[in-house]
Amino acid sequence: MKKFFSYYKPYLGLFCADMICAFMVSAITLALPLCIRYITKNLLETDTPDALNQIYMMGGLMLALVALYTACHAFIDYQGHMMGALMERDMRNELFEHYQKLSFNFYDEHRTGQLMTRISSDSFDLSELYHHGPEDLVISLLNFMGACIILVSINSQLAMITLVFLPIMTVYGCYFSRKMRIALRKSKDRIGDINAQVEDTLAGIRVVTSFMNEEIEKKKFSYQNSRFVDSRREGYKSEAYFYNGLIMLTQLMTVAVVIFGGVSIVKGSLDLADLLTFLLYIGILIEPIQRLGNFMRLYQEGMTGFERFMEILEVEPDIQDTADAAELTHVQGSIEFKNVSFKYREGYDHVLKNISLHIKVGEYVALVGPSGAGKTTLCSLIPRFYEVNQGEILIDGKNINGLSLRSLRKNIGVVQQDVYLFAGTVLDNIRYGKRDASDEEIILAAKKANAHNFIMTLPNGYATDIGQRGVKLSGGQKQRLSIARVFLKDPPIIIFDEATSALDNESEKAVQDSLEKLTENRTTLVIAHRLSTVKHAQRIIVLTDKGIDEQGTHEELIALEGIYANLYKMQLRL
Repeated sequence: MKKFFSYYKPYLGLFCADMICAFMVSAITLALPLCIRYITKNLLETDTPDALNQIYMMGGLMLALVALYTACHAFIDYQGHMMGALMERDMRNELFEHYQKLSFNFYDEHRTGQLMTRISSDSFDLSELYHHGPEDLVISLLNFMGACIILVSINSQLAMITLVFLPIMTVYGCYFSRKMRIALRKSKDRIGDINAQVEDTLAGIRVVTSFMNEEIEKKKFSYQNSRFVDSRREGYKSEAYFYNGLIMLTQLMTVAVVIFGGVSIVKGSLDLADLLTFLLYIGILIEPIQRLGNFMRLYQEGMTGFERFMEILEVEPDIQDTADAAELTHVQGSIEFKNVSFKYREGYDHVLKNISLHIKVGEYVALVGPSGAGKTTLCSLIPRFYEVNQGEILIDGKNINGLSLRSLRKNIGVVQQDVYLFAGTVLDNIRYGKRDASDEEIILAAKKANAHNFIMTLPNGYATDIGQRGVKLSGGQKQRLSIARVFLKDPPIIIFDEATSALDNESEKAVQDSLEKLTENRTTLVIAHRLSTVKHAQRIIVLTDKGIDEQGTHEELIALEGIYANLYKMQLRL
């Protein structure tokens, strides 16, 4: 709860103003029936000029109160909602920032659609609770307490009859409130499943269409949609019982007041003006009960969202800087693996076990071997995308666990097999490698990656919008843009994970020439399945599920007639 209330801190002034307005709204609500009672009880029965003046004065006072009530309510509606929206913004920023601190392991285990739901609809529900919650509570409690006191002062016996209903309403409301919360939690989880399903289908829409599996995707979506409807059905049923039960009890309360009030008038213990006032305050008493019902709904939705929000926020990043993390500067580029072992999760088999490897400054090393041997994993450990389970990795003799993540990753350039381009222009995507780069630097990087010529053929050149994930470009074009980003970053250590896999022969040769220029005086690791692309590497390492099986130059490994030689001959036959 301390965390929950901490989001009010930057907006305490606005919150206090909102609460003062809520207090004024409540006070005016209680005062208006008293004004009416004063007119009906004290002024209407007298026929004097002074009584008429007093009626006009009371009318003026009531108009002033209505004007103040309207102004306060307008402030609550506008500024109160803005306060909630600002708090929602702060929470979204905090959650988004936290998302970016979490390691690849976290994203391996969570679906994107679920994470999107927590940052969108869940935070909106919280915004409504942050704004309406305190306001509803203040107005409800003041109206309720004030109405009860006034009712008792008018006629204590009639007030007691009214108050008998309140414990029944409280127990009834708490019971169905709990059921609403359970249903809301289910519905939030299931709308997350829907988002995940939509995100998965739309991201792979070309695969869906090419395999003519639209019906399968419809069934998958329909299943998730039906599960969501089932959870909403439970929620709406609880809401229906909750609200309609309270309405029934409040109507019974009104009927009881009319009957017993009528009896009191006949007996002479109550006059008509007091009964009318009593009925007006019954209406005021019902309004806070309805507001409390609304508060319970907001509370259930908001706290369910807050629980889901905190579930993510309480996930500690398993890869983060140590308290005394050092900055990695003046990088030469030597890399050393010392008895490194790694597995993705406890209970899984090791992907890498007891790997020891030394890569010299400026050395061009190629990693080859069968799929699943751990080539990509080995390279992902260098920038600490994953944390080693045993052993250590050194850069220039410094353990990477003792270096700040920012300085470590700043000095490593990665071109991954699965190219990701952001929605936007060609210029924006290349500039991602260096945010303060000039247009001239970007064009130079594109030329080095042999991307400039095709960029100039695009409708707007470097200003061309490439669509979501670069959908308007070919696979080879996307790959060359991603390589241009690394040219622009210009790091001392470069990792290419199948960087030329999507290129045709002509583009591959052009990029290979560019890579050779880029690798000069830089430590380079290249993962390749097409062995023809790494023939000129200074050292080729053959990685299998047993570890490092062979290493040497292309000629040395061919002469060895081992795994590499067999793979190379097999590719030549293909």
